[in-house]
Amino acid sequence: MTASVDTAKPLLRSKLFWIGILYFAEGFPLGVFYDVFPVHFRQQGVDLSEIGFLSLLGLSWTLKFLWAPAIDHFRHHRRWMFFADLFMGAILLLFAIHAGFAPWVWIAIGAFTLLSATNDVAIDGFTIEMLNKDELGVANGMRIAFYRVGMLASGFILILTDYVGWTGAYTAGAIILFLAGIACLNAPRERDITRASTTTLSAEFKSLVNHPAAFASVIAFLLGALWLVNRTTRWSASVDHFWWYAFALAGLLIVASDIHKRRRADGQETEEQAEVTTGPMFGTLLSMLKRPYILPTILFILIFKLGDTAMGFMVKPFWVDSGFSATQIGLVSVNIGLALSIAGGIAGGWFTDRMGIFRGLWILGLLQAGSNLGYAWVAAVIPAAEQGASIAANHQAMMYTASAIESFSGGLGTAAFLAFLMAIVNKQNSATEYALLSSIFALSRSLSGWAGGYGAEALGYADYFMLTFFLAFPAYLLLPWVKKLMNYAEQQQEWEPR
Repeated sequence: MTASVDTAKPLLRSKLFWIGILYFAEGFPLGVFYDVFPVHFRQQGVDLSEIGFLSLLGLSWTLKFLWAPAIDHFRHHRRWMFFADLFMGAILLLFAIHAGFAPWVWIAIGAFTLLSATNDVAIDGFTIEMLNKDELGVANGMRIAFYRVGMLASGFILILTDYVGWTGAYTAGAIILFLAGIACLNAPRERDITRASTTTLSAEFKSLVNHPAAFASVIAFLLGALWLVNRTTRWSASVDHFWWYAFALAGLLIVASDIHKRRRADGQETEEQAEVTTGPMFGTLLSMLKRPYILPTILFILIFKLGDTAMGFMVKPFWVDSGFSATQIGLVSVNIGLALSIAGGIAGGWFTDRMGIFRGLWILGLLQAGSNLGYAWVAAVIPAAEQGASIAANHQAMMYTASAIESFSGGLGTAAFLAFLMAIVNKQNSATEYALLSSIFALSRSLSGWAGGYGAEALGYADYFMLTFFLAFPAYLLLPWVKKLMNYAEQQQEWEPR
């Protein structure tokens, strides 16, 4: 195995420069999707129900792990980034030319989200390959900062609409994407990898059928992806007992696979039975599942930020029910909170690089969990109030302090957590593995947000926020296995530093 080293940019400083460029390019399209499109459509008189359909098109970011193997297989991350940005810019130019709303818009936005999600996969895979382990902390701090700067830049597009209209604003957005694509294309060269596997899709499928355990894992994975789609589309509600049928079919397929294997002559291997862990579609998933300590580590990823995410969805409603105005919420909780979370991400990255990823993970995780106590205290003291009611100065100070601590400590924990995810990824399949792990985390965030409404309603804000503090600790029981997997992952990385 050889490594292509870009000797012109060997310093960490140049790597951080490219981290900033890449993650600005990753954050900007997401901001356009969530901030620009809904405003434009509403101004065009589009119904709220139709605007809500945008959430369905956003499924691309949830399901990007399905086509991430293609990026790992064909490589050339910079080309993926360039063409994704180029075509997203072309779509914005199309909107600039035809600024009105028409049915074709949904197809265009669907393509935009698909391209953006593909761009995310390529950027994450490229970044993981570019960095060394002792650079992950600071790099993820910069990543958090510039990703959010990219999202905020979409607000620039909205501001422009008051001066140059939607045609000029979309043209400006297209220019930003074109420039981002050119910049990404000029990033340092990817590492050269000699791929050991020449397994075809057909050979992979035959191999899966002859390995019932692996086949069952793939079916469970596909059912999970189907469930993620259904959470947004809700189409299963139109089919009575849909999930009973789905699980019954899955069970029959697994049983058929087992029977097929038992009928093979003496269970001997044949040429058509390629190794399931080297297949181009599901090989990365099955390879991950074979690693030692992976199952407790997956559980750790699911619950590490549970306390943080479970409280996060209830913070804004708490501000509202405490009588704070939209201006106060926007200025302090959103804008100042965003700046503090960026500062926390940079500080957390610095700490992680100096203390080590594992130590940074649990120490900063504790600080992240402790910030929930601030909101629990505030919720126990500040009474409920109607919008526009007079709020005592000391109560305002308490709320602002709790918000500042929570935002900053959330950035601390996120930087360490993202560095951990990158550290356990195999660089040969970095795009796919990181997409899978980040989707696992996104799943836990969605579930905790859904459960949070019921918890806050049943317990009240103060008791619920206190409960979220304790939700952070079950993950710490899994740290021994997490450390072992980190040691294993470090031993498996064979590339020399860049």
